[in-house]
Amino acid sequence: MKTAANGGSRWGLWLGFALIAVLLVLLMIQVDRQWQRMAEMTRIMQEQADDVRRTRALLRELDQALRSGGPQPGLAALGDGQIAAGGRRGPDAFERARRAAAQPDHASGDWLMLAFGTGLRTITPLVSSDAYAAEVQSYVIESLITRDPDTLEWRGLVAEDWTISEDGLTITFDLRRDVSFSDGVPLTARDIAFTFEFIMNEAIAAPRSRAYLAKIERVTALDDHRVEFVFAEPYFNSLQLAGSMDILAEHFYRRFLDEPRRFNESRGLLLGSGPYRLADPERWTPDQGRVELERNPRYWGPVAGSFDRIVWRVIENDSARLTTFRNGDIDVYGARPREYRSLLDDAALMARAHNFEYMSPTAGYNYIAWNQNRGGAPTRFADARVRLAMTHLTDVARVIDEIMLGQAEPAVSPFNPRSPQHDPALDPIPYDLERARALLAEAGYVERNRVLVGPDGKPFEFELTFFQDNEDTRRMVLFLRDLYARAGIVMRPRPTEWSVMLENLRNKDFDAITLGWTSGVEIDIFQMFHSTQTMEGGDNFIHYQNPELDRLIDAARREVDEAKRMQLWQAAERVMVADQPYTFLFRRQTLAFIDHRLHNLEVTPLGLNLMSVPVEIYVPAALQRRR
Repeated sequence: MKTAANGGSRWGLWLGFALIAVLLVLLMIQVDRQWQRMAEMTRIMQEQADDVRRTRALLRELDQALRSGGPQPGLAALGDGQIAAGGRRGPDAFERARRAAAQPDHASGDWLMLAFGTGLRTITPLVSSDAYAAEVQSYVIESLITRDPDTLEWRGLVAEDWTISEDGLTITFDLRRDVSFSDGVPLTARDIAFTFEFIMNEAIAAPRSRAYLAKIERVTALDDHRVEFVFAEPYFNSLQLAGSMDILAEHFYRRFLDEPRRFNESRGLLLGSGPYRLADPERWTPDQGRVELERNPRYWGPVAGSFDRIVWRVIENDSARLTTFRNGDIDVYGARPREYRSLLDDAALMARAHNFEYMSPTAGYNYIAWNQNRGGAPTRFADARVRLAMTHLTDVARVIDEIMLGQAEPAVSPFNPRSPQHDPALDPIPYDLERARALLAEAGYVERNRVLVGPDGKPFEFELTFFQDNEDTRRMVLFLRDLYARAGIVMRPRPTEWSVMLENLRNKDFDAITLGWTSGVEIDIFQMFHSTQTMEGGDNFIHYQNPELDRLIDAARREVDEAKRMQLWQAAERVMVADQPYTFLFRRQTLAFIDHRLHNLEVTPLGLNLMSVPVEIYVPAALQRRR
């Protein structure tokens, strides 16, 4: 009995210690939460104090301006083509957002939940090279002007007005005086001049941006609110080039001029003046598995984004992404053609989703790129006859019909068939096995035991790299493998992770690769096809060189007369169709399901306004469910 009593006492003692330990842990958790809340409140109070100081400074500036009779902050100096309080005539960049905000059911709040089909390597501007990172950045970093989705004309954003010299070589922008970055520091002309300086620094890993901005001779801050771009020579897209440059905050990014390697290897250095911001603009990492932006409480625009947060989850599997959409955990699902047809008959899904099916006028294109030099030696694809033969062996019509189920159109070239850049006399290159065989024979290839052998005596074999998590691309590659085999060509599919694909492109380490480019109203193909862009980090990652195409690209970029420029672009298109640096595959339709909670969705000449910035869509208060 005494032993049992002692044992019971010990057990009671241990239970008491355990209870105290649990209480201590809970107390520590509660204290930690309180410290986090206090830190957050301190940060907010500091931001508010900084804002008060800046507001006082602005009021002092206004008072001084009124006393001296000078121009008032926020008002442009009067001149030809200007009006006092509104900058340029006509609607500004916020007109559509204002109309949305005026809707009777408009409300702020809720979270916009999206998904990426692959993980992001980095969201640092300039260093990032994919459309996913650009999507995130579009909510955080702003430019001087932006294109109107209805008229396709340019509207002022950070700039309220601009003038272009008679020779077209000088563009001067007048900036709004009420713009600040998300940390409260005012945005001035010096930030724009710094951005140009930063990009053009060879130590910064921004070769594609430097390639375009090389047309600009200098960028000068004339004062805090006027910036001047001077071009070295005429350029047809000069206004877009200058006005669309993302504005980097000098006070945030300048330190990396002394530490360029740290910037080039960074993953999440992202700060701007846009309607959303990273809670911590320096510490996002890919292993977080998501990107989360919060509403910028200092946003200067007359209409801020309606959502409290915008979140992108990384869900690489198509089926998992669809299940997540069904469960209401993401708001948008981009469907593949085959499943799109079946989902239209899914009553439960259609009861809670809008569906959109359209071909964007600015739709990008898919392609197979043939690497012409690998490891310092020419490949078999350096011969234009071989590339043309491969296009004749690629039955795009069947790919569109059997894999895309008709939800795409053939791509003739990089130029949209509805664009004046396209020569309407050019048709897609058809599937033609006999023509392909004739071209290959002309290039010195012979068939031995049903295997094609090249002039070097080696079988015609190559790997086709593709993104492993895209089911339609996988099916297409397997289909093409069988087609190429009919001509005696051995193609080995190489499914690859997205991050590895980007590394392969950077190192130009592949035989052939299938990918897609985004597009625009009028595109400049210099970046992808000019021979100067074969340098390290350039987007001519196939080592393609054609002096005649270089000449036509250079001439078109210098030509400001639209009719003459279109003739040059069409001549360049004819060279590309004959030379086939890529096999141009198709432009696909957008097939999307979007949660019915999202209102004010509209297809514009630039496509669906789902991702438009300024933000136009919202969730009515009665339908909001995320806080």
